[in-house]
Amino acid sequence: MKQLTVRNLHERVVRTLKQRAAAHGRSAEAEHREILRAALVAGEVTFADRAMALRRRLRSSADSSELIRADRDRDHAP
Repeated sequence: MKQLTVRNLHERVVRTLKQRAAAHGRSAEAEHREILRAALVAGEVTFADRAMALRRRLRSSADSSELIRADRDRDHAP
């Protein structure tokens, strides 16, 4: 496994990390690993999830088949 060193942390951040670790019954290092894992791995969203969310966000009440037909008919009009 690789190591990660974090420097120049504000004392309040370190103190809060230690308090949180104690509340979870872990060392500060183990708590730090869990925070990183939760933020980066557990929260990982798949491409399919992102695509589905985008589809929901962009969903329109317009029927695209009607729009396509209208464009096709306009392009092929005499």
